[in-house]
Amino acid sequence: MSTMIEFENVSRIYKSGDHELKALDNLSLKIDKGEFVVILGPSGAGKSTLLNLLGGLDTATSGKIIVDGQNIVDFNDDELTKYRAKSVGFIFQFYNLIPNLTAKENVELMKDITDVDVNGDKILESVGLTGHGNQFPAQLSGGEQQRVSIARALAKEPAMLLCDEPTGALDSNTGVLILSLLQKKCHEKDTTVVIVTHNSKLADAADKLIRIKNGKIESVTVNENPLDVNLIEW
Repeated sequence: MSTMIEFENVSRIYKSGDHELKALDNLSLKIDKGEFVVILGPSGAGKSTLLNLLGGLDTATSGKIIVDGQNIVDFNDDELTKYRAKSVGFIFQFYNLIPNLTAKENVELMKDITDVDVNGDKILESVGLTGHGNQFPAQLSGGEQQRVSIARALAKEPAMLLCDEPTGALDSNTGVLILSLLQKKCHEKDTTVVIVTHNSKLADAADKLIRIKNGKIESVTVNENPLDVNLIEW
């Protein structure tokens, strides 16, 4: 596998008056193309900060973040906007669907920010939502709404999917469905999937497990025989 993402001595410091919070502390890591990566750590460890930096939603205080050979820390606002639009699909805990648009319209929004031809019905079918295209978010269950958000992220065919606690608001059975879908898309499309979670059971499904504590890498484990999400005892 080829290296797609590399953090080199990355720090992110937030300042409030005289107080400094070091969310990431001189952190370095590598992620290969097509890997299913799980980032584990307690609350406040720096997991979401890492994801936001990688997604271009936040800016590193120091260090380099190399994605496909380019240091995104050096990007200007226009370059960051293009990077987020073309390369990154975001999946959050709380879906972030637009309530007055149907499921299909939420997915086809991606036509406006990417040059990929988006067929909403076809993408919804790929996430198990055949026949739900004309329903509004309020008419869908939590699991269905999360699948719409995954469909929307997949619509622009991103190089990576960044998932921040994607099953945090779901019951365990629905959560397994969502994680299985993400794992399947990772392997089918050679999409790099990075999942931030505090659910340690997901570690067995990861190609690479990264543990973070106090803004530093605690350990990196490469799993030679990752389990199918559906085979894990939840």
